[in-house]
Amino acid sequence: METGDLIIYTSGDSVLQIAAHEEIIPLDELYRICEYARSLVNGPKYTLGRVIARPYIGTNKENFTRTSHRHDYSLEPTGKTDLDYLQENHIQTIGIGKINDIFSGNGLDDVYHNDDNMDGMNHLDHVMTQDFTGFCFVNLVDFDSMYGHRRNPIGFGQALMDFDQRLATVLEQLREDDLLLITADHGNDPGFKGTDHTREQVPLLAYSPSMEKSASLGIRSTFSDLGATVLSNFNVKGTGKGTSFLTELM
Repeated sequence: METGDLIIYTSGDSVLQIAAHEEIIPLDELYRICEYARSLVNGPKYTLGRVIARPYIGTNKENFTRTSHRHDYSLEPTGKTDLDYLQENHIQTIGIGKINDIFSGNGLDDVYHNDDNMDGMNHLDHVMTQDFTGFCFVNLVDFDSMYGHRRNPIGFGQALMDFDQRLATVLEQLREDDLLLITADHGNDPGFKGTDHTREQVPLLAYSPSMEKSASLGIRSTFSDLGATVLSNFNVKGTGKGTSFLTELM
């Protein structure tokens, strides 16, 4: 804060993060800097998955707090994603939370920014009141950024309980032909050593009011199975990667 310099740091998962105090470096300037940094690491010499703007507030190390104005600048997808295939078949696509950043805005018709997990659930509630045929992709980042990386098991547990309460409302709003899929893209055990992501199996839950029985989907071989299942749900052909488990839900 005294020098007005940026704080630049990296992590093991192909990420460059640039932090700045919001009262020292305005958000627009931080975003512009990150956009420029993004242009430097698009290959071929240097290639990074993401450049992340990390604005924060506070007066000293005891009360420095990251704000909700984080913005991710991702490497453009190297090919078509399932979102693109859905769009090409006139299936509406909606991204809530980091989804727009992750896919660099590709393949999405409508996007909602989250201030926190519960704000994301508010957006989901709003979307579910709309009469649309499409795919709503939600990312709740607090589990990762607020509690996983910071190794805060108490906060993580409370966030799970908060989500569980809101999930009840989601279940009540599901229509007969809706399909709900819940998973995670990686582990981030708040009780483990260090601050990085943890290697572990992640949950996979699938539910529709039309289901007549419950069963195990087993251990899937790839995340692509979820994408294949989403495409199968809309009778859309994609890359052929992954094995749909849609028929196992019927």
